[in-house]
Amino acid sequence: MKKHNALFTRIENEFGVPREIITAIWGLETGYGRGIGKMNTIRALATLAYDCRRADFFRNELYHALLIVQKGDLQPSEMKGAWAGELGQTQFLASSYIKFAIDYSGDGKRDLLYNTADTLASTAHFLMSYGWQPGQPWGPGTPNYEVIRSWNRAGVYVKTIQIMAEKLSN
Repeated sequence: MKKHNALFTRIENEFGVPREIITAIWGLETGYGRGIGKMNTIRALATLAYDCRRADFFRNELYHALLIVQKGDLQPSEMKGAWAGELGQTQFLASSYIKFAIDYSGDGKRDLLYNTADTLASTAHFLMSYGWQPGQPWGPGTPNYEVIRSWNRAGVYVKTIQIMAEKLSN
């Protein structure tokens, strides 16, 4: 958080999401961008799109991954991520990438894999879009706790983010 202090200040002012929440997500998802994944995203999504368990969901994600390429944000060879097609330093699904990724660095493309400014601002944009309430608490039973659940529905995940963010704020 110290290294990116000016960036976090700008993001907090624009989106209202505290740096502690963004940092907790960033840290939990990829160790602050160090472990974004090595799977070929398009290949992983194409495989999952024809798996019988959640084929419709993954076909939609494959479609959105191809839109990322079409829009010029990433080349297919750059699209490396987790086994289920999540992309970038905070592990966006392709449909969320299309919907919430922003070019915060001003270089003309939305790069959530290698561009920290784009990654952190896009994460804040996602949370703001789901109703993050600036200046409000994020503990259990609060509206902001439910916004974190929009990132990942697993109860243990939401609790972990909440605890990590609290520790980071001390």
